[in-house]
Amino acid sequence: MEFKDYYKSLGLEKAAGPDAVKKAYRKLAAKFHPDKNPGNKAAEDRFKEINEANEVLSDPEKRQRYDELGSNWSNPGGPSNSRQYGGGNRGGAGGAGRSRTFTQEEMNDLFGGGNGGFSDFFETFFGGAGMGGGGGPGRGKQGGAFAGARPPRPGDDYQADVEIGLEEAYHGAKKIIEIDGKKLRLQFKPGIADGKVIKLAGKGGKGMNGGPDGNFFLKIHVMPHADFERRGDDLYLSLPLQAHDAVVGKSEEIHTLGGGVKLRIPPETDNGKVFRLKGQGMPVYDSAGTHGDLYVTVSLALPKGLKPEEVEFFRKMAEARR
Repeated sequence: MEFKDYYKSLGLEKAAGPDAVKKAYRKLAAKFHPDKNPGNKAAEDRFKEINEANEVLSDPEKRQRYDELGSNWSNPGGPSNSRQYGGGNRGGAGGAGRSRTFTQEEMNDLFGGGNGGFSDFFETFFGGAGMGGGGGPGRGKQGGAFAGARPPRPGDDYQADVEIGLEEAYHGAKKIIEIDGKKLRLQFKPGIADGKVIKLAGKGGKGMNGGPDGNFFLKIHVMPHADFERRGDDLYLSLPLQAHDAVVGKSEEIHTLGGGVKLRIPPETDNGKVFRLKGQGMPVYDSAGTHGDLYVTVSLALPKGLKPEEVEFFRKMAEARR
């Protein structure tokens, strides 16, 4: 039977405190959770290893026994698996030096059995039948020496990605997601940014032994738009413009995400000219009534498919300019 280095499994030093154990476990469990690694046997085995290590190191009683066992657990003179917990005369009819075999129900209550997937090493020293106990017969589930001793364990945190369009980010979006068979209706405020993470408190994995439920984190992905480019709260738009319109000027209707607006193009507008439309950009998140700006860049286009008389007009104009 192979000795299990639970500290190594969680990437911890032996002196690590309870908070460090909890933090390391939650990080690794989230990474190797079967839901995130479907069909990955190696990830599944790693997840079981992480849970087994946490089962021992997060429980003061189990951790103390594990530390006493150490890597010499198999030596003939080393600790045996019939060591009495808490002394030999801890009450009941058993008295000092006497032991009994715990029932499976008592073992489940004492050591959190029923989780499944534990190694032979764990079952031998922490979850198998035949462990010695200091109490006498009759100390059942409610009166066990360690009943209620297991520390609270918070539930796992979950994360999901949600995609929305730029128009949805502009106007605000409503989405329905399903968590553990329950549908949640979500509403995202106008102006929400790409990459923003929203925390749904208590919607993650279930806590154990009275521990709080985990949280659910939603990461927002705002998808690119065919016409507009977003930079913070500002929007950028390229406006194709015919050369003759740039020469004589015109009034152009710009279709923004908030509706249509008029833009006056003055005569002799150069290619690359940028017009700023104040307040026509994205809503500022959590700031009602405030918007960024829209920047419109002129992109001149040469006329195509000219009639002979139009070509002659441009020829005469070119000669006159020379």
